Amino acid sequence: MRNIVFLFIFLCSKTQAADITINQVRILFKSSSTNENSCLKLTNILEEYNELNNPTMAAYRACATMMMARYVLNPINKLSYFNQGKNLLEKCIKVDNANIEIHYLRFTIQSNAPTFLGYYNSISNDKLFLLKNISNVNDLQLKHMIISFLKSSKHLTIKEKQNFK
Repeated sequence: MRNIVFLFIFLCSKTQAADITINQVRILFKSSSTNENSCLKLTNILEEYNELNNPTMAAYRACATMMMARYVLNPINKLSYFNQGKNLLEKCIKVDNANIEIHYLRFTIQSNAPTFLGYYNSISNDKLFLLKNISNVNDLQLKHMIISFLKSSKHLTIKEKQNFK
């Protein structure tokens, strides 16, 4: 049954890949942390994107790939998903280092990744980048997402959080 659901999601997502908007991707991303089907759909819809043809969409694919580790039981597969996503996300950052959305994605992943995975080295830099550049974001949905996450982050001081209105 699970294979049938996966096949259905895969086929549906292939036909919709060209029509997906960044807002739809953001919604799927948010639900991917608690819903395996959303995570599968997101990885499939974004399969055609890489760090060169669309770093932002590829960064979302990278994050969804890392989140797939939540939904598999085998520790080797968990680590494989995580490392594949991590490598793609780092490529996206290198290609488009000024992109606040990609820094936000890495900040969210690193803030939530288990410390034993060792993927937390950019938290401070990404936090500073986000705080410095959030006022320049014109996309209201993105701005709200970033501010909402920053307000709930354990990596910001109370004073830093109070700067958001």
